[in-house]
Amino acid sequence: MHPNTHLAAALLAGSGLGWPLLAQAELIDDSHASLELRNFYFNRDFRQTGARDKAEEWAQGFLLRVESGFTKGPVGFGGDAIGLLGVKLDSGDGTAGTGLLPADLGSGGSQDEYSKLGLTGKVKVSNSLLKAGALHFKSPIVSANDSRLLPQLFRGALLNVQEIENLTLQGGRLDRIKLNSSSDYQEFSANRIGGRSDAFTFAGGDHRITPALTTSLHYGQLEDIYAQTFVGLTHNLAFGGTQSLKSDLRYARSREDGSFRELDNEAFGALFTWRIDGHALGAGYQKMAGDDPFPYLAGSDPFLVNFVQIGDFANTGERSWQLRYDYDFASLGVPGLTFMSRYVSGDKVQLGAPNDGEEWERDTDITYVIQSGPLKNLGLKWRNATVRSNFSNDLDENRLILSYSLALW
Repeated sequence: MHPNTHLAAALLAGSGLGWPLLAQAELIDDSHASLELRNFYFNRDFRQTGARDKAEEWAQGFLLRVESGFTKGPVGFGGDAIGLLGVKLDSGDGTAGTGLLPADLGSGGSQDEYSKLGLTGKVKVSNSLLKAGALHFKSPIVSANDSRLLPQLFRGALLNVQEIENLTLQGGRLDRIKLNSSSDYQEFSANRIGGRSDAFTFAGGDHRITPALTTSLHYGQLEDIYAQTFVGLTHNLAFGGTQSLKSDLRYARSREDGSFRELDNEAFGALFTWRIDGHALGAGYQKMAGDDPFPYLAGSDPFLVNFVQIGDFANTGERSWQLRYDYDFASLGVPGLTFMSRYVSGDKVQLGAPNDGEEWERDTDITYVIQSGPLKNLGLKWRNATVRSNFSNDLDENRLILSYSLALW
């Protein structure tokens, strides 16, 4: 047994998830763990008259992940653990509220530190896996956010089934959400819709019809708030050599659930990306129809083609266009260095006023991850965004993220 696996045994057994550990060596021998260090600087300048000057903070995050193997037999048992710690490095007077750190209600600033512990039990039968406890996952109907210092977590049960070739089924039930800058689980609410609910139920599947074509059908219900059906299609057309065209089509229909209030939204999105060598050029279109904005769990990520660094372009009646360019410098002999720039423009937002709302956002990402040597896996990312709107905040934003991932065993 590797000496570091004693740590996994202690974590899992102490959580109550590791009862078979002493009797089942595979649970430990097949385990692995990693430590991620994430140093995050966030600056958001508010450009409109009458707004606060800026939100600016700097923090250090520690992310420890431990995943066990499974016990022997037709039914395998295991457990995972995630430990998260965020520490404030700098947050001046009046500059809190970046989402990196939890608010300190007493001072009006941010707390000096916060932590989270997530424990997950898992059961595997054939090619089916059931997890219960702390969850961080992504799907077309509900996705956890990881855009700040520490990731957001759900609490609940998640089932993934892959018993039929080229068909992946997923479903589950969630009862709480732990936001990025929070140590506590809380009830769900719907973005822009409001309300409170303690249950989100979902199910769906992705069918790979051919190696190039995949279709998706998913359903989600935020109990007593909304019900949503998603249909998607992705297709990759290869032209030979390094050229390809990817088509990504998405449609979602949302209606009320229960008696919270009436709800009517249809969201259509299409994104086409042409790749050649290290270049990728994308063009997207998104349209909101109905009397309401697109609903999704507050604090999570919506599955929309024009959900970008700051905006989601999902207001009532909004239509939006996107142009995007990516370049991978590996084509020039510099692996690990990538560049992305995009521009999204939205209009026709229904404001209940004579003039329609308009907004635009411009984003740029530059990322470099060292590929070898003693600093392998050290990454540096700069994210820049500019937002202008005639109905919301005008923003200039910069995020600087230094990260390092280390495999413990």
